[in-house]
Amino acid sequence: MIFKPLQIEKYFKSPDKAVRVFVVYGGNEGLVAEYSRKLVQTVSADLYDPFNVVYLNGGEVNDDFGRLAAEFNSRSLMGGRRVIVIKDADNNLTKPLKALLESSDSDTLLVITAGSLNKKSSLVVWGNDSPEAAMLPCYEDRDEDVRSMAKAKLVESGLTANEPTMQLLCSRLSNDRKISLGEIEKLITYMGDKKNVTVEDVEAVISDQSASSMDDLCYAAAGGRKTAVDAAYRKLLNEGTEPVAIVRTLAGHFNRLLTVQAVLESGETIDKAMFKLQPRVIFFRESSFKSQAALWKRDRILGVLELLYKCERDCKTTNFPVEDMVGYMLLQVVSAAAKLFKNSSSW
Repeated sequence: MIFKPLQIEKYFKSPDKAVRVFVVYGGNEGLVAEYSRKLVQTVSADLYDPFNVVYLNGGEVNDDFGRLAAEFNSRSLMGGRRVIVIKDADNNLTKPLKALLESSDSDTLLVITAGSLNKKSSLVVWGNDSPEAAMLPCYEDRDEDVRSMAKAKLVESGLTANEPTMQLLCSRLSNDRKISLGEIEKLITYMGDKKNVTVEDVEAVISDQSASSMDDLCYAAAGGRKTAVDAAYRKLLNEGTEPVAIVRTLAGHFNRLLTVQAVLESGETIDKAMFKLQPRVIFFRESSFKSQAALWKRDRILGVLELLYKCERDCKTTNFPVEDMVGYMLLQVVSAAAKLFKNSSSW
């Protein structure tokens, strides 16, 4: 069965021994590590208790499954439940694991981690159908996940932060839990005896791990700032960002502008129109977004979206260099925006 976030949090507080196997998988390494640690702690407060905690590598288990079977059926010399963590497992584990559970009544908890698995992997498919197994998919954190995690860590350390500070903090964190936790730990250390985190604290400590380089490009392109677009585009390419991903993100930005335009056309104010956006526009970009919403009307936005969709299609169907095609598209967008802003007081 698949465990949802609320289910796993409930399990951490009150473990159910009917669940004998957890498969923690997905590309969010930080979340995989966090879930694994918490699962071990439901059995042993000491992550490296030599009597109750065993760590094995997936390759070792594939070479000698008997070792896992022996550990699984062993009893703790100190009494109590044991836990075995298998790191970097793969689908080779599926059949022998199923047979092991069917042949043994051991209450040992198995925590299996596998970053390479997905929902179609045989180990995951088996686990979805087994009442004894729980699947914990760990994909990139959503914006609300980042916020919840950040707030929980600050509260845990006795720190507080107002809404603008939380928005800035979350905007600078990554969708990878491991990276975000590292950044928050730096902030906690930096705070020392101070208890209230400010915008200045975040700016001083947290490096920009988020997609804000992409946001920088979107706001610069829709705002007619060619130099900023060029710089952001080069930065993203150097970081390995796929050009098509940039096209899609820019399309998302203009779709948000289109949503606001639809609300404005119904007679609502710009503030009420922006309030309907999910996720909300982060506070330090509100002024720029309002300026763009004032000038980018429906027909112009639709024209840009048509250009973006054509660019994405051409990236997939032609032999022209993708980076050059996207670069030319960005030049067209930023040039059109510059004309809109040329005689505007907001430029």
